[in-house]
Amino acid sequence: MKVTVTSRHFKAHASLNAYAEEAVEHLARYYDGILKAEVILHFEKARNSAKLAEINLSVYNAVLTGEGSTSDFFKSIDAAAARLTTQLKKYKERLHRRDRAKVRRVREKL
Repeated sequence: MKVTVTSRHFKAHASLNAYAEEAVEHLARYYDGILKAEVILHFEKARNSAKLAEINLSVYNAVLTGEGSTSDFFKSIDAAAARLTTQLKKYKERLHRRDRAKVRRVREKL
């Protein structure tokens, strides 16, 4: 899986980049068909300094997106990863449900 970390309008520290990559690699536990991941870090508003993390995962037939907005980039990354965990579980369940239906149809034809 290819992981890209982008920080908009600021220079992200190496530890923040490493944390983002580690969080995305942790998502591979739930579904191993992730092709690439993009992590985008930016400020939502300059005065309130709300920090937004957006993670886009490219899987075989879809693009899954999770966003998190808190006062800290690390917490924002965790929130986005938690949302993607739920989406990956649902996506994987849909794939399994389709495959089971195909197997049933093949068995009925025999």
